[in-house]
Amino acid sequence: MARLLRAATWGLFPWRGYCSQKAKGELCRDFVEALKAVVGGSHVSTATVVREQHGHDESVHRCEPPDAVVWPQNVEQVSRLAALCYRQGVPIIPFGTGTGLEGGVCAVQGGVCVNLTHMDRILELNLEDFSVVVEPGVTRKALNVHLRDSGLWFPVDPGADASLCGMAATGASGTNAVRYGTMRDNVLNLEVVLPDGRLLHTAGQGRHFRKSAAGYNLTGLFVGSEGTLGLITATTLRLHPAPEAIVAATCAFPSVQAAVDSTVHILQAAVPVARIEFLDEVMMDACNRYSKLNCSVAPTLFLEFHGSQQALEEQLQCTQEIVQQNGASDFSWAKAAEERSQLWTARHNAWYAAVAMRPGCKGYSTDVCVPISRLPEILVQTKEDLNASGLTGSIVGHVGDGNFHCILLVNPDDAEELHRVKAFAEQLGRRALALHGTCTGEHGIGLGKRQLLREEVGAVGVETMRQLKAVLDPQGLMNPGKVL
Repeated sequence: MARLLRAATWGLFPWRGYCSQKAKGELCRDFVEALKAVVGGSHVSTATVVREQHGHDESVHRCEPPDAVVWPQNVEQVSRLAALCYRQGVPIIPFGTGTGLEGGVCAVQGGVCVNLTHMDRILELNLEDFSVVVEPGVTRKALNVHLRDSGLWFPVDPGADASLCGMAATGASGTNAVRYGTMRDNVLNLEVVLPDGRLLHTAGQGRHFRKSAAGYNLTGLFVGSEGTLGLITATTLRLHPAPEAIVAATCAFPSVQAAVDSTVHILQAAVPVARIEFLDEVMMDACNRYSKLNCSVAPTLFLEFHGSQQALEEQLQCTQEIVQQNGASDFSWAKAAEERSQLWTARHNAWYAAVAMRPGCKGYSTDVCVPISRLPEILVQTKEDLNASGLTGSIVGHVGDGNFHCILLVNPDDAEELHRVKAFAEQLGRRALALHGTCTGEHGIGLGKRQLLREEVGAVGVETMRQLKAVLDPQGLMNPGKVL
């Protein structure tokens, strides 16, 4: 049985029958007409410009366009599309907002891109149970606008206005994870169309409990699966009470070591910080220029605190004492919503600020995550490596949970520079693994980190993943080439 499963895993599948007589980029007319029969002619495109728009994300991975793009309007159409592709052996690539950073939407074997953004309804809101059910076209900003007067909010915030089902598919997190957790902690149930068209409710249809000991955790299996096991067509999310009061703060430090030491000390003091973000001096300079800030050009922490007015005063006092002991200067806070918005907008625009440092080049963002105790060591070493590499780049991260990013700028036409950037990213990934961390805290594996995944979980771990993939997707049609 194990041998049969290995033979059925990705990488060993024969070339698809649907394109045996045609080059990539072409589908037979009958198949295209069958797609149109499912979703309507206006919701299918084989135009080159449309296919190329769907063949890349925000990463440096080259564009790999699908053979066709379809826009289903409901879960029944998604199910029929999957069944049609399954019968014909056509790969399926789910698509949300295209904001990924590891080439997750690249159609490396062609196939049909299923753009789920037209399915944008909030299906059910349970205020008393703190839960909501959304379709894949609903973004985090749209959900929080809808929740504005409810006293609840959804805090997982990766920066980009990503689709919530896409965030589930990639196991996203972001700036609030240190207090509210990642998507893995906030997804209660998923509706998934399996590769053959069957419909799965991972926790049972309509269920939105907080805990369960019933069987295998199917929800956890699909969160972070990057579209390789099925198409997520609805997600049930955990909501949180909106905080009574919010205060943001910034403080600059004389060194990277001092900033990350402060992070560790704040967490050890049990300050319930909601966000704690690190930006090195290169990133601060870029943010000052791009977002019109006036902050010190030095290693800096952005922090945010949630709670009652009294609790915030205690949190601010404790934090200020800790950072001052580590040599912090320019400690300031922002209570007004407009000031806080300016600060966090600048943080969320850090990617664009970095790219603006070197016009005409592309950004390459890689992330790792380590145990908090190893964070000072890896950040200091990474800063030294970056300075020695001759590459243009910066460091920014959600250091409250040990996760940080290097944003490197590269000329995609310069093969030697691209090689150095990839070598730097691999070295960083392996350093994180050596410190008992992970090669990616939130970006995912996609195309770029498959070898690092093998090194992280080992041969048995990868083999187990391949076996799961083979059972759920025996033809290897779901987003082929990713993760494994």
